[in-house]
Amino acid sequence: MTTQTLNTALQAPTKSYTYAGVAALIIGIGAYGVGLFNAQMLLNEKGYYLITLLYGLFSIVSLQKNVRDKAEGINTSSIYGSLSWISTGLAIALLVIGLINADLLLSEKGFYAMAYTLSLFAAVTVQKNVRDKQAATNEGIENTVKNKQTSELAAE
Repeated sequence: MTTQTLNTALQAPTKSYTYAGVAALIIGIGAYGVGLFNAQMLLNEKGYYLITLLYGLFSIVSLQKNVRDKAEGINTSSIYGSLSWISTGLAIALLVIGLINADLLLSEKGFYAMAYTLSLFAAVTVQKNVRDKQAATNEGIENTVKNKQTSELAAE
């Protein structure tokens, strides 16, 4: 990794990017939830779609964490990585299968698919922002400690 890449990797995300990610997550989940609340379907169908969203959010965050850990050289088990990929694929497949078999208008199916996609993408973005901010903060703390130690040694 070059110095330029390293500095870019440790740079905290801007506030506007962080807020945009959180806003997209809220909008995606909110739209999906409002759509479910207003849908003319049985309660068990609404529960299916709600659990599919929650499962998808959990699995995509888990997958993102696993991929990020590997990229940072943190040891991860291959079984966990495989389960993360499989889980994310299953969550998406469950939504697709549910929408194909649902007695909904095509526009409603598209709405749920887009709100789901927005929610998953935003969850990855928010998770990435949290990790980037944490890495930048930890790097800043380490540099402050090193500078203080250097100053103390120079003063002696």
